[in-house]
Parts: sequence; C-alpha cells; structure tokens
Amino acid sequence: MKSLITGAAGFVGSHLAEKLIELGHQVVGYDKFLDNYPRRYKEANLASLRERPQFVFHEQDLLTADLKQALRGVDYLFHLAGQPGVRSSWGSEFGRYTENNIQATQLLLEAAKDAKLRKFVYASTSSVYGDTKDLPMREDGQTRPVSPYGVTKLAAEHLCHLYSKAYGVPTVALRFFTVYGPRQRSDMFFHIFLRGLLRGEEIPLFDDGEQTRDFTFCLDILDGVIGAALYPGVGEVFNLGGGSETSLLKAIALAESIAGRKANLKRHDRQRGDVRHTSASIEAARRKLGYAPKVDLHEGLTRQWEWVQTLGYE
Repeated sequence: MKSLITGAAGFVGSHLAEKLIELGHQVVGYDKFLDNYPRRYKEANLASLRERPQFVFHEQDLLTADLKQALRGVDYLFHLAGQPGVRSSWGSEFGRYTENNIQATQLLLEAAKDAKLRKFVYASTSSVYGDTKDLPMREDGQTRPVSPYGVTKLAAEHLCHLYSKAYGVPTVALRFFTVYGPRQRSDMFFHIFLRGLLRGEEIPLFDDGEQTRDFTFCLDILDGVIGAALYPGVGEVFNLGGGSETSLLKAIALAESIAGRKANLKRHDRQRGDVRHTSASIEAARRKLGYAPKVDLHEGLTRQWEWVQTLGYE
C-alpha cells in the first residue's frame, strides 16, 4: 500500500506518516516548508521519519510539481498542505491563501482524475462554519466563514465535491476542530501558552477568554483521517472534533494546574476572523468512519506540556 501526504513535515502530517508506516504503508511526503513558522520545527518533525526506509520525502511546491508523476502508483492521497491561520489571511497575504489552499488543491484534483486512487482525503477546518450560534456545528448546517482563510478552505471543499461528481475522484473532506498536542505549530495558542508558561513570559489572550473551542487531540484526528481513507463512500464531508466544548479560561486553568505554574496573561481585543464558539457534531463520523475520540483535554495537554519541555525553551 502506498500513500502520499502533502504537508508531511507539519504537525498532523508527520504524525500521520508515522501512523501509516505502522500500518504497513509505503509513504511519500511532500512539503514546501512554508515560512509561517520556523523551519526547524518541521525538520524536527521529520527527523525520525527520514531514518525509515518506508518513507521518502520531497521538498516540493504543489504549484510547480509534476503531480501526475507524483500520484503514479499511489493508493491514498492525504492532502494536508495549506496556508493556515485566520488572523493573517487578510489584506496582502490573501494571495498566498488562494494559491496554497485553492489553486494547489485544484491542481491535485486535476492530477487525481487520471490516477487510480482509493481515496483523496482533504483536510478542511471548522472555520468554514463561521461565527454561528447554531451549535453543535453540523455538516449539513450553514457555512458562512468570517475569515479569508475559512473562505479558501471552503472553496477547496467545493472543488473536492465537484471533482468527485464530475470525474469520479474519490474525495472525502474532513473539518478539523482546534487540533492540539505534541508538534503543534509554534503559532497556535497552546504552543504559545505553554512556551510562555515555561519561560515565564507574557502570554497574549484575545477577547475575554470565555470563547469556547472543541479541542481535538492530534492522535484522535489520525483515527478520523484513516477512517475516512477506508470509508467506501465518496464526495462527503465530516466533522472531526474532540467531543467536548471548553472555554479558553478553563483550558488555561487546566494547563496551569498541569504545569504547576501561573500564566502572565496580557489581554487584547478580539481579532477579526475569530469566532466566539466552536462545537462539533461528530455523529456522522462516529457512524460512518468509526470515529471515537479517546484523549481528553487533561491527558492531551499533559502530553503537549511534556513535549514543550523537550524543546529547550528554558
């Protein structure tokens, strides 16, 4: 079995590569090392993978790569690459989002038309729902993003659906809800927060902290991703959440308890594109993908705190 992962040097991508190798797959990884956070973190994610004979890595930009050649002999394509970040997607940066989230996905789908894939799994986001009060968020609910980032991810979802209907590309899209855990990007909240705790630094807190998120541990996400690859249906969308909604202030208190340290919080106004609440309905994923998140927030934050301490921040 051969799988190709785009964004293989990233947070979820590197974990997925390791999991697929455990399952007996030959894995090809593509990543162009976006500059949204330091390359050294991505290289560290790849370090153990580079030693595995079942893993081949290519530093490639999907916009210029020979994707038809890349997909030859591939059974499963996991498209995790993209331009992340809600707050940075406004203004002059938007062009990078259209290129890396929409255009790159369309090029992959074009190449997939002639490939013999068993499944094209696309990683989307809860940001497609926007700032809705219709909770929990359901796959058949309204999608009205409030950030350019969310708009581009939703557009790529639509492209997956179009290519499934028009050309039979076996796509499944997955809406990730606030993924955290070891290897989390250095620009994401829990990484910033735990790093600040470790170093005794001031930590930014946007809004009043009462906003809630459906936090999802990275290894639970992998179960949903692999479930989607094995799912016989195509052209569908599924939520992958952690199964519980927690306020940021409660998550902060929990992390402080785990670390045995008190955070030095610096309050800031709510930022454009931030949503007030997220909560995933995961009934469809439970029923069709066998998805059942196992790691609660206490255990997950404990694992991330242990990992952050290995990064040499003190």
